[in-house]
Amino acid sequence: MDEVVTTVAEATETAVTAEPESISAFFTSLWTKIAEYATTFGVRLVVSLIILFVGFKLIKLLMKLICRGKGFQKLTKTAQTLFKDVVKILLYFVLVITVAGILGVSMTSLIAVLGSAGLAIGLALQGSLANLAGGFMILLYRPFEVGDYISDGSHEGTVTDIGIFYTTLMTVDNKRIMIPNGALSNAAVTDFSANETRRLDLTFSVAYDSDIDLVKESLMAIMTNHDLILKDPAPFVRLSKHDDSALVFTTRAWVKSGDYWTVNFDMLEAAKKLFDRKGIEIPFPQVDVHMKNEK
Repeated sequence: MDEVVTTVAEATETAVTAEPESISAFFTSLWTKIAEYATTFGVRLVVSLIILFVGFKLIKLLMKLICRGKGFQKLTKTAQTLFKDVVKILLYFVLVITVAGILGVSMTSLIAVLGSAGLAIGLALQGSLANLAGGFMILLYRPFEVGDYISDGSHEGTVTDIGIFYTTLMTVDNKRIMIPNGALSNAAVTDFSANETRRLDLTFSVAYDSDIDLVKESLMAIMTNHDLILKDPAPFVRLSKHDDSALVFTTRAWVKSGDYWTVNFDMLEAAKKLFDRKGIEIPFPQVDVHMKNEK
């Protein structure tokens, strides 16, 4: 295109200073060059349109083949959507670059423009890009799934959605929390739903004059008779600490993850009732003060 413009400009300048009889030759030469360029560009345009049409068809066919793949089917719904969008954008980008090259667009200039635009967009959206990268990491390594109960140290709740930029949690009191994926992918995440069972650890304080064997038998009876406490591994109870004003007993019981809090509250309530019936005292904090008489 630049060559044609230059040629036309030179020819026009020559025609201005030329004799009248040469003006006819000028227009003949100009029309010939325009016809040659139109023919060449027309062929390129037709080839580009054919490649563009075929390219769209091939991209659709390729996307269908990818979606039918076994590896793709193993991904979560969110990961499938993200993967399809990214692959489709990349394929369309390659197709447009190919067509632009056939039409005669300078690849060096085009790449320079795209690089500058990409840098400017990256600087303006660096926070969003960090969340996008975090979303990729979460969807790739799958540290948790939708429906899991997780905690990142600052927030905890049930995962209701894993998006590209944000992960949504629903708390136990029905509040929705949206956590940026960039921060979540760099945090130490605890997944309470990763395994089917959890161990419930509780401590109970009794007075120093309590019968140790009676306390152990009472706590073990509560765990043995509870329907939601698993028998294997077996429940555990032992004296674990001599505190300032009490003996501290530790109990450990295995339960299903979904029954964790139910058993926790049942144990605390049942222990208090049983201690009252058997006369086992739960002491108040106390301090012994000794008075020293000075002469």
